[in-house]
Amino acid sequence: MFKQKRMLLVFLLPGMLGLLVFYVLPFFGGIYFSVTDGTRQNAFVGMANYLSVWQNQMFRLGLVNTLQLSLICAPLIFVSSFLLAGLLKGLGERSKGYRNVLLLPYLMPSAAMLILFLLLFDYGGPVNRALQALGMPRVLWKESDAMRVPVIALYVWKNLGFSVVIFSSALQAVPGALYEYAQLEGASRLRQEISITLPMISPTAFLVFVLAWINAFKIFKEVYFIGGSYPDMSCYTLQHFMNNMFQRLNYQYVTTAAYSFAVIVLALFGVLYAIEARRRVVM
Repeated sequence: MFKQKRMLLVFLLPGMLGLLVFYVLPFFGGIYFSVTDGTRQNAFVGMANYLSVWQNQMFRLGLVNTLQLSLICAPLIFVSSFLLAGLLKGLGERSKGYRNVLLLPYLMPSAAMLILFLLLFDYGGPVNRALQALGMPRVLWKESDAMRVPVIALYVWKNLGFSVVIFSSALQAVPGALYEYAQLEGASRLRQEISITLPMISPTAFLVFVLAWINAFKIFKEVYFIGGSYPDMSCYTLQHFMNNMFQRLNYQYVTTAAYSFAVIVLALFGVLYAIEARRRVVM
């Protein structure tokens, strides 16, 4: 038994070494940069960098936009994936092809998706032509506050399939006898979903929401693809601020903004897990 454990450690060592070199050491190195002044002497300045960053208007704008976009995208992914998973469950074996289609954007190269969405939301593209056919004016999707629409659409299209697959697996595990008994008792479809489906898949639902919210915080890639380093102010995210500071070699602002955001995210997810733990105790 002891020899097996030693062999296990040997196999784990390369991965643990990579984790140490590329994640753990940079994490503590970043803390060092966030409390120094960035000069040749790298003098210790304490919380001065944090105060300076939080007083920066662009940092606050990026933080607010990032939180707003996450609060739009995460519930949208959660609700849409749950509804689609329910529809696919009703199709039975015929749902496999639809699941593959939904999961395909998650596996597609980001560059291919970018080209597609740039064509769709171009000023002369299909979306604006459809609006014009309905009697509405064309929209500058990439140069105004309407940019949030293609950004959110791109994010949802890319991440929806993964959440649908997770929900589908959870729905398949719910015993069908529960629904049959509910039907005999005269329960409506909505009542069955509220009283049977949601309680039975609540751990999976919580996981899907957490993953959707985590991915929503990484929406910078979609915004950057469409709007570049300096998009419309409605889509300027915190990652834009850190990316632009990095290009200016201002590592103090980059690390300070990163750790400030990390504390906020940890606090938000701490509240979520506390709510989930309390719900389990009540149940």
